[in-house]
Amino acid sequence: MKSRLYFLLSLFAIAFSSCDDTTEYIGTSLTDNMDNLRIVTDTFEVSTRSVVTDSVLSRNTTGYLGKIRDPETGNYITGDFMAQFHTLENYRFPDKDSILSRLDNGEIIADSCQIRLFYENFYGDSLAVMKLKAMEMATPMKEGVKYYSNFNPEKNGMIREGGIAKNKVYTLTDLSIDSVIRNNSTLYSPNIDIELNDPYTDKNGKTYNNYGTYIMHQYYNNPEYFKNSYNFTKNVCPGFYFKNDGGLGSMAYISISQLNVFFRYKDADTTFVGVSSFVGTEEVLQTTNITNDKEKMKELAEEKGWTYLKTPSGIYTEMTLPIDEILYGHENDTVNIAKIDLTRINNESNGKYSLATPATLLMIPSDSIYTFFEKEQIADYRRSYLATYSSKYNNYTFNNISGIITYLANEKEKGMKNNPNWVNEHPNWNKVAIIPVTATYNASNQLAKVVHDMSLTSARLIGGSANMFEPIKLSIIYSKFNDK
Repeated sequence: MKSRLYFLLSLFAIAFSSCDDTTEYIGTSLTDNMDNLRIVTDTFEVSTRSVVTDSVLSRNTTGYLGKIRDPETGNYITGDFMAQFHTLENYRFPDKDSILSRLDNGEIIADSCQIRLFYENFYGDSLAVMKLKAMEMATPMKEGVKYYSNFNPEKNGMIREGGIAKNKVYTLTDLSIDSVIRNNSTLYSPNIDIELNDPYTDKNGKTYNNYGTYIMHQYYNNPEYFKNSYNFTKNVCPGFYFKNDGGLGSMAYISISQLNVFFRYKDADTTFVGVSSFVGTEEVLQTTNITNDKEKMKELAEEKGWTYLKTPSGIYTEMTLPIDEILYGHENDTVNIAKIDLTRINNESNGKYSLATPATLLMIPSDSIYTFFEKEQIADYRRSYLATYSSKYNNYTFNNISGIITYLANEKEKGMKNNPNWVNEHPNWNKVAIIPVTATYNASNQLAKVVHDMSLTSARLIGGSANMFEPIKLSIIYSKFNDK
């Protein structure tokens, strides 16, 4: 009997998730009196509102650099980021005696040094004239500290006084590169080139002809500093903070930060041009500092005819689930399926630079936002769920959130047993947050990581306290197996 029940419920789940027709009488069509199984459906309206985020946990591997204006809302968004550089375990330069790049007195030098910020994607006008400032960190970011998107190393005294502060004017399309090369992906990867060839004075007061020479001297004097990335960032290069210092119109999504040191060396009778590269990777910290127009964000969140999703670190949608109403009269029933669609409202303007629509949304209890991301959790489809944007239906569908309904109901029941005032003390007990995220899957297509979406996205959803469209509906399927 139970195996038949499971089969019927599975069949019903498939039908429910793929059909939007009324389900008023579907229970009686799947069962007979011999099964003694009761299936009931109901629909509830759900309320939503926009919530401004002060900041989000910034642990993405992509750095965001630039400043843009949201063409739909007029909000200005600025991205600055900090990057550290990774060294291979027990990294080695060529033997000291083989180095040919030297001063007249025989001192080893680097021929040149640069930082390249490689980007695969960007938003805005690639010909917009932008300006950045690359600033040397005084100390590295601390391991184990959770850095949020409002953390500014400059304001927190982490920039080295008297250190490198290199200005760079750039356009994302580098017109100094021949178009034949620029348009050939095998020959060229788009990047912002920051030369570090000015005289450099280290924290001990010693001056070198450029930053690369400083790196090389640190190696030959203290090779243990290059044993691993921890030693390297602690003793040699704490990292750099890349700050938008002017311009408007583009935001680069920096995928790789690379510190390159060039020199000449010999092997037997052959002279080579060598380069030592230190790359920003997941092994070292990288954080993005996002600045939004706070007043504009507040104005948008106060609009009542819909709700917003805006990234990075902008606005998310909060949903109040009618838990008490769902369970009223069904205290002994099982909530098998709970399905909800969130419909996107089309942009009022669809210009060339309209922001992208968030690709993936996360639903979690509102009180779990910080712990979910800080503990690096992933969606378990019991208390947290993912939904992807459907361009065909212009919506996001959470096919079955019954687990979170049961969880929130159980939390209330446990709380009320010991504290009659529990609900008043936990006003968010029946609220969930709908947050744009980036989901990463491993080679086996298993969900491996969920982080805040730090790219530029925006969407309006049907909802709000003065919803101008059809109400948001939560469809429920209950079941109860009555043993005789």
